[in-house]
Order: sequence, then structure tokens, then C-alpha cells
Amino acid sequence: QVHLVESGGGLVQPGGSLRLSCVASGRISTIYTMAWYRQAPGKERELVARITPGGATDYEDSVKGRFTITRNNAKNTVYLQMNSLKPEDTAVYYCRATQVGHDIWGQGTQVTVSL
Repeated sequence: QVHLVESGGGLVQPGGSLRLSCVASGRISTIYTMAWYRQAPGKERELVARITPGGATDYEDSVKGRFTITRNNAKNTVYLQMNSLKPEDTAVYYCRATQVGHDIWGQGTQVTVSL
């Protein structure tokens, strides 16, 4: 069973950057699609970015051009580089790993964008 642990969240000013990391306890290599979701207070959880085992990516419209998702299969790690952060990016960010028959979530990391 794969377990996911996110890190890298924190408080940042508008226009700043953060890099989130999601480390898997088991192999994520060529099996899992990895994704980052976020949930702001009072809102539903939404997909932010996704990367397939083959490296194909897609993004939620509001983060296109600002966020980049990458994966390092040798390190069992997925990253979310977030640039030009806005107050509306404030949320708990969750990592998710999926494949047929498996749907695994991390505990989340808080990102707060504020002066």
C-alpha cells in the first residue's frame, strides 16, 4: 500500500512562489497517475494539476502558466511548483495517487497567500 506525505506549504506574499512535494512510501513509477487537489474554506475540493505515468499533464484553468507539476519516479516524488501566487490560491493542497483499484490521498499541506 502506498502512503503519501505532502510538504512545502506555508505563508507567502502575493506574487511569491512555493514548491510542494509529495513523497510516496512505495513505488509510484510507471503505475500511478499523480495529482494535486486543493480545498479552500467553504468550497469543494478541486483538481489543480495532474500528471500521468507517461508524463502528460493537465491543469485547472486558473493555474495554467503559473503552476507546474512534475514527477521524479526514481525518488517516488511529485512536485507542484507554484509561481505568481494569488490570495485565491489559499487552500489546503492534497496529493492523490490513482490507478485501477487504488485511490490514495495524502493528509494535505496548508498554503496561505497573504500580505
